[in-house]
Amino acid sequence: MDMSRFRFDGSKKCKLQDIPTDSRDAADDKKDILKKYEKNLIRLGELQHTFYSYRKEGLVIVLQAMDAAGKDSLIRHVASSMNPQGVSVCCLKRPSPEELEHDYLWRINKALPRRGEITIYNRSYYEDIVTADVKHLMKTYPMADRIININEDKFISKRIDQVNHFEEYLYENSYRIIKIFLHLSKETQKKRLLERIDLKEKNWKFEKADLDERKVFDTYLDKYENVINKTATEESPWFVIPADDKWYTRYIFSEILINTFKKIGASPPTLSAEETDNLQTYRDLLENE
Repeated sequence: MDMSRFRFDGSKKCKLQDIPTDSRDAADDKKDILKKYEKNLIRLGELQHTFYSYRKEGLVIVLQAMDAAGKDSLIRHVASSMNPQGVSVCCLKRPSPEELEHDYLWRINKALPRRGEITIYNRSYYEDIVTADVKHLMKTYPMADRIININEDKFISKRIDQVNHFEEYLYENSYRIIKIFLHLSKETQKKRLLERIDLKEKNWKFEKADLDERKVFDTYLDKYENVINKTATEESPWFVIPADDKWYTRYIFSEILINTFKKIGASPPTLSAEETDNLQTYRDLLENE
């Protein structure tokens, strides 16, 4: 399947209302896609193994979405195919008092992967742009007047510039960044929130705040569209993935990861001639024990 229609790298505008949230374009191929997805999971394990041994690039995966879009289950299903030794998941909640005493990228930097490893940010620094914009948080930050006593649009614009510079910095320090927006319809969100209320095993997932956020669903979409268009680059692209049908979401995510690993082009480290010669010596020692 051609993933380019989900990819935004600054060469075209992202218009969320024109992008499907469901699997209607692939419904007829569901059986074949599910088979390919299972093969993709095996392939992901192989590619990640090579990537881990390569140790020349780190991979940063940003996951952003509306509530109930399926971020947790996506990570659980797709990342489970990879060696957990090389994969970390950073779940960012509302900033703690300690985190608010630092710059908003402080907690991001703490979780950056080593080269050869992967960090999946379940929510990220984009919360400090989108949520800050929707909820008008600028004045609540413990920062100097010269920072927060300005026009709010200018404050958000500065943060967008900072994030662009941050991602450019990471890329130039041998990190790859892929940013995923799980595109969920308001109707499917309602269905999933009702499940959290109706199904006992999902009660723990429900929060009253989900209803408050739902009231500004369309505002969030507008802000995400703006941010995606202003931060999508060739080096740090966004992928807008339909999120109403989880089987389809997982398949597309697996394809994006495979394509990313292929683009990195990792290969196992090669031994020097001396190290290669020594292997025979070591073999002889083991054989003659």
